[in-house]
Amino acid sequence: MADNSKAPAKGKPNLPAKPYADFPLFAHQTGRWAKKVRQKLRFYGRWGRTVSGEVIPVEDGEKAASDALAEFQRCWPYHSQGREAPDTDDGAFLTLRALANRFLGAKESRVESGELSRTSFEDYYRTCEMLISHFGRQRRVDALTPEDFEGLRKAMATGCNLTTLRNKVNHARIVFKFAFDSRLIDRPVNFGQSFDRPSRMRLRATRELAGKKLFSREEVLLILAALDGHPIVIEGKSKPVTWPRSSVMRAMVLLGLNGGFGNTDCASLPQTAVDLKTGWLEFPRPKTAIKRRIPLWPETVAAIREAISVRPAAIDPDDSGLCFLTERGTRFVRVQASKQSEHRIVVINSLARRFEQLLDAIKVGQRKGIGFYTFRHVFETIGGDSKDQVAVDSIMGHTDNTMAATYREEVADERLLAVTNHVRSWLWPGQREAK
Repeated sequence: MADNSKAPAKGKPNLPAKPYADFPLFAHQTGRWAKKVRQKLRFYGRWGRTVSGEVIPVEDGEKAASDALAEFQRCWPYHSQGREAPDTDDGAFLTLRALANRFLGAKESRVESGELSRTSFEDYYRTCEMLISHFGRQRRVDALTPEDFEGLRKAMATGCNLTTLRNKVNHARIVFKFAFDSRLIDRPVNFGQSFDRPSRMRLRATRELAGKKLFSREEVLLILAALDGHPIVIEGKSKPVTWPRSSVMRAMVLLGLNGGFGNTDCASLPQTAVDLKTGWLEFPRPKTAIKRRIPLWPETVAAIREAISVRPAAIDPDDSGLCFLTERGTRFVRVQASKQSEHRIVVINSLARRFEQLLDAIKVGQRKGIGFYTFRHVFETIGGDSKDQVAVDSIMGHTDNTMAATYREEVADERLLAVTNHVRSWLWPGQREAK
């Protein structure tokens, strides 16, 4: 600790200086580190001991200051609100840090068993990080109040849309529900009435203001032309834009149009799921594990065949059977360990990034929320005009909790083919229907 102590007044001890300029506590003449909080003097640790009526500095002043700072950080969430902090955590109560560790440990087991995706685990990890950042790691879980959650919701809402806020609130509620369900606390956490999810009406209104998440037929044809390497004339530019021809990207775009495939669907598609001779694809949707059987257009079959023929060797042997890989031999959507923390994973979505670059280059879909996933919106919207929603849902891999779905064992191939042919006719009018 720096030795620039204050000169003592008569009858007062020699006060030590702060360890550094921003240290939040000050040395009190009673030999303790202190801070005035809400007009009340609070003490958080000792810098000295009273011996024979005289305050003598402790032997390890740096450690004493560090311990005082840790105690201040533990107590601050309570003292700043005028409440008394609980005793030091000796296992008698559940802290937020302990809850996060238990919760993430349980979710990690689900990942290892294949019941939870790494992407979902990362969402839960970020939620726990956010809770600890807002409340403090030593915050007592059963002492949280509705007022606390009202403040948390305000912090969550900063800089995000209503859909993201709904997900944040939902994930936080799941974490605290785990605490009670696992008998880590004696009673459910009281969220109050302010920590609610945005209403469906508000969400619908927000979506209306944001505009439709769709590509027009002309925009889709422009995207396909660009991926074929054709020059694209951009208004206001003297020279046309030529995007490098990409059979792989073209195949994935056609899968989005032909069967409502999203980013992860394309990145996870194994070659064994595609019968290029018969033109049928059977592949459960990764997100829901719901079985899908999809008739492929001749254009989609040809594009997949070409993409497989130019596919590089896989870096990870587990990816060797996939239809699509990046030029480096990696999945288009993958997870990997974070460079900042060995316990975290990050999601790398090369497909989304490259598609956004394409849209920006050819000036298509320059609206918020438009990306590769928009093709699922296109298929659902145009396919729905076929007037066979059951077949559309089957191809999309949607969950259906109705009683009819419980008894429905399959959807006839003819119905599935009618839907995909309807979308194909929308895109290329006058083309002969696929069989």
